[in-house]
Amino acid sequence: MTLRVLAAMSGGVDSAVAAARVAEAGYDVTGVHLALSKNPQSYRTGARGCCTVEDSHDARRAADVIGIPFYVWDMSEEFDREVVQDFVAEYEAGNTPNPCLRCNEKIKFEAVLDRAVALGFDAVATGHHVRKLDGRLVRSVDEGKDQSYVLGVLNAEQLAHAMFPLGDCTKDEVRAEAERRGLSVADKPDSHDICFIADGDTAGFLNSRLGEKPGPIQDEDGNVVGSHKGSHAFTVGQRKGLGLGGAPNPRYVLSIEPVNNTVTVGPRESLRVDEIVGTRPVWSGGEPLAEPTECRVQLRAHGEVYPATVVQREAEGGPELLVRLAEPAKGVAAGQAVVVYDGDTVLGSATIRSTARSREAAPETAGSRSAPA
Repeated sequence: MTLRVLAAMSGGVDSAVAAARVAEAGYDVTGVHLALSKNPQSYRTGARGCCTVEDSHDARRAADVIGIPFYVWDMSEEFDREVVQDFVAEYEAGNTPNPCLRCNEKIKFEAVLDRAVALGFDAVATGHHVRKLDGRLVRSVDEGKDQSYVLGVLNAEQLAHAMFPLGDCTKDEVRAEAERRGLSVADKPDSHDICFIADGDTAGFLNSRLGEKPGPIQDEDGNVVGSHKGSHAFTVGQRKGLGLGGAPNPRYVLSIEPVNNTVTVGPRESLRVDEIVGTRPVWSGGEPLAEPTECRVQLRAHGEVYPATVVQREAEGGPELLVRLAEPAKGVAAGQAVVVYDGDTVLGSATIRSTARSREAAPETAGSRSAPA
């Protein structure tokens, strides 16, 4: 019996070539584009996003060339609730969410997959640059385009119903293949930034949702050195735009405390942390790590990979992940994901709740926030 595959088509070159490959492999393929806004013009235009009317048209044209049925699914309510509102609420709570990761988790591999299975499809295929080997999620051969980090939130069941046809090739090879197949999106630029913030002004978007909330900027000793109009406008590691001109040494945002609306600044050295606690652990590559295990961890999309010791432990609020880095990292963000690897294979992930310096290295540093990468 031929497997029925739903190909998620964003309107970009990756998802178009992924759909073409799955169809060519002999599967029964149907293309679907996700309408994520009831007013697409309010999202990015041109080639900057994946949520516009142009993107829908590009996806439909690609499906016509491939020769597969094509539909548009309205997922705007789910997207607003699970991604946009979550983004605002997390910033308000002093965290830094990763909306692309959240979209993969809650929209593409939860809402869409649930609907696909209910309609009789066996799998969902996407254009992510990642491999699936022996049921495990593995980094793409194109290290610069690898997207295993933003898929590290998938559980084993979701992964079992996922297909990633592009993990064995580079982005240049994908574009060349699109050209050979006559797909008009062959030269379409990649989407970037946050798709639901039309002008790329994250601080302005958050101000429009949360309003201005003036508060103090203080140093590590609690001395007030300036003021701000809203703590959500700052990111850990930020140096410019603090309004602290004249200081003898550069100062960086070290942490954001939403309860008292305080931004703390200090020297670059104070950004270094080597202990991370993560909540809501998800294991896609086997059983939870019940004993301290040497692994590698990634703390942001396309970020550096760190050797670490990882263990899942029980806490009052449920299971949590304790990560001890072999070397300190800078600007690690509460609200982001820590993704755990065995070599290039994803084992699991957790949402970063707090970070600290070990007692051997320096006094403890509060949980912090930095910009999504």
